[in-house]
Amino acid sequence: AVRIALAATKNIANIPLSGLQKLALNTGLWFTAVLFGFAACGLRASLFAADALQPSLQGRDIQVVGVVATMPQKNESGLRFRFSVESARMAPVAAKDGAEQSVTQATAPVRLPAELMLSWYSGVFRSEDAATLAYAELQKGNPDLRAGERWAFTVRLKSPHGNANPHGFDYELWLWEQGVGATGTIRATPSNTAQGTAPRMLGSTRQHPVEEARQKVREAIWQRVSDPRLAGVLAALVVGDQAAIDRADWDIYRATGVAHLMSISGLHVTMFAWGAALLVGGLWRRSTGATTMVPAQYAAGVGGLLLATAYAVFSGWGVPSQRTIIMLAVVLALRLSGKRWPWPMVWLCAMAAVVVLDPWALLQAGFWLSFVAVGVLFASDAGQLQQVSKAGLAHAWRSALGLLREQWVVTLALTPLCLLLFQQVSVVGLLANLLAIPWVTLVVTPLAMLGVLLPPLWDAAAASVQVLGFMLQWLAALPFATFSVAAPALWMGALGVFGGVLLVSPLPWALRCAGLPMLLPVLLFTPLRPTASQFEVMAADIGQGNALIVRTQSHSLLFDAGPRFSRESDAGQRTLVPLLRAMNERLDMVMLSHRDTDHIGGAVAVLKMQPQASLVSSIENEHELQIFKRASRCVAGQRWAWDGVQFEVLHPRQADYDTTQKSNAMSCVLRVSNGLQTVLLTGDIEAAQEARLVADTTAIAANVLLVPHHGSKTSSSEVFLDAVRPRIALVQAGYRNRFNHPAPEVAARYVQRNIRLVESSQCGAATWSSATPNEVQCQREKYRRYWHHAVTIKDE
Repeated sequence: AVRIALAATKNIANIPLSGLQKLALNTGLWFTAVLFGFAACGLRASLFAADALQPSLQGRDIQVVGVVATMPQKNESGLRFRFSVESARMAPVAAKDGAEQSVTQATAPVRLPAELMLSWYSGVFRSEDAATLAYAELQKGNPDLRAGERWAFTVRLKSPHGNANPHGFDYELWLWEQGVGATGTIRATPSNTAQGTAPRMLGSTRQHPVEEARQKVREAIWQRVSDPRLAGVLAALVVGDQAAIDRADWDIYRATGVAHLMSISGLHVTMFAWGAALLVGGLWRRSTGATTMVPAQYAAGVGGLLLATAYAVFSGWGVPSQRTIIMLAVVLALRLSGKRWPWPMVWLCAMAAVVVLDPWALLQAGFWLSFVAVGVLFASDAGQLQQVSKAGLAHAWRSALGLLREQWVVTLALTPLCLLLFQQVSVVGLLANLLAIPWVTLVVTPLAMLGVLLPPLWDAAAASVQVLGFMLQWLAALPFATFSVAAPALWMGALGVFGGVLLVSPLPWALRCAGLPMLLPVLLFTPLRPTASQFEVMAADIGQGNALIVRTQSHSLLFDAGPRFSRESDAGQRTLVPLLRAMNERLDMVMLSHRDTDHIGGAVAVLKMQPQASLVSSIENEHELQIFKRASRCVAGQRWAWDGVQFEVLHPRQADYDTTQKSNAMSCVLRVSNGLQTVLLTGDIEAAQEARLVADTTAIAANVLLVPHHGSKTSSSEVFLDAVRPRIALVQAGYRNRFNHPAPEVAARYVQRNIRLVESSQCGAATWSSATPNEVQCQREKYRRYWHHAVTIKDE
């Protein structure tokens, strides 16, 4: 087939064609290539989708046997790792009368996706029976889970499902790219131990020797370096464990624009390839026989690429490393073949090679940042940079100016792209990178890598990280360290990127200055807000918890701040801060209904970003949040008006603070109304508080109701629903949450009254506006992609 194609191409080339015929032929070839790429991507997507988890298997106990495919990621709640499935069967299920089901039904084999993402949570039990003691012993062995081991687990699985928010991280796309077909938790409870279905290791397979080696190196780093924050950075640089970096450090790295240096990025792989090529070339030239067989420059290029590939594999073979290896391989292949293509052709060829192997790379921010940066350097007179680099030690000053120019060019050109992708750019990034790039690349990373052979060098690497940390912390603390804008439209970002490239291109200044007005749409864009006397409510998709943004013409309020997932992660840092930044919101008030962690878990992150916002809550005076920011009490009868919209607190009473009550009973209840449309935000009140609201409040009717307590059995009483009479009810609850919210009987009450129930697990972020009161805009419906999980009632 290849010979026929080449012969046909040769014959076509020999046929005299007119200019119009050549244009038509080239257009046809380009169209064929695009069609082929589209079909290949669609075929791969179809094959992966066919291996998806069957909806009927969600939430059921399944016994799986397989191999731990990656080194487990540890956190305060347990372990998380990828698991390659070898076999799977339904777990025995106890019948209602206490007898076990038949063996045929209990051990029926099932088909599961080949790759799972499993979590093994730690547990605490008070009883002292034999099953609990056996479980406790099993939990002690939990941290010893190692890559390459074959295990038998009882798991509960669900389809890949992430939060869907405007401009948010697409977790489902990330799982799709990783080839993960389902996520789940390991059932390691006393009952599993008693039934003989507890997790058990079946042996070591040696199927993942690289992952085993990475895990051993990571453990050696943690044992050698006493400071966990410094050890986390070294683990990220050596074995690619980015989760080991402390959250506070990540905030500093992002604020100073050096986050790309603290993980295995394209820069690290490229510098490693360059150093390896110098080493291989130098050793090769020492052998006359070797240089006779293969020229030293060829051996240096191939050797550098192979060693860089080994480094990328050992560091986790992340997507940035893969892109860099493919790009280096394409450039090396062109050079070894003797071809001297213009830089745009080399650049496009490398980009095409990456997309062919990973079509979904086009949807990743790192793909565009890396390729645009390389393209900008080429376009901004790369020849001048080469001349500077060849000047030698006598012209060190010129070399320094060349590096400064290179960093300035990349920073200026990528600023519009960063604002489009992240809505934030580091103002101190130029200075921070000028200092951090050579320090991390030439000092920290080599010491960290050599520490694998000589562990004492990890102490020196940790000290160098600490020195860098002091400088970056000082820069991040500056009041102007970062600059944020609202998320612009795609065409605005593209125009801004073109303007940035134009400014740094080697063109006359008259043409360069034309790039300045192209930056204005990105810098000055402001999202539309409600008009006077109108308001808008967005229920963010934050899993099991509450977080709603209420906007008027010139004011904003956040009602609750979502859950806390772990010490390193919460809804504020993960969802609300990026969302507020993308919306260009400046909060006037944060109202936290009560002290439960699924309502205040993200408050600190939000208040750090929005220090001007006042804090109103029912939390006690001794609550730890009071130390961070003093809160005033929410008390029934409080009223204020913003832009023609009335706000009123309906619960709790002042006297309630003098009595001991459950935290749910103290939930702040907020009524928002413009006289025509009303929204009632209820927190976690229960039936007793609902009854009192009905008795005490004359005007409790509302068009939109935040379903009390996420739809639990203790709330949404019939008396309350008949008094409120909402048309739309918002449920903020996690997908397949362990509380089974909303409870079926509660959901039935809403259905019986023809109330539209909008669940965040099915809708994603839900946006309602008083200007269009009968409509709710769902993020999942508006921006659905084929890799997104389509939630159905059956799934729930």
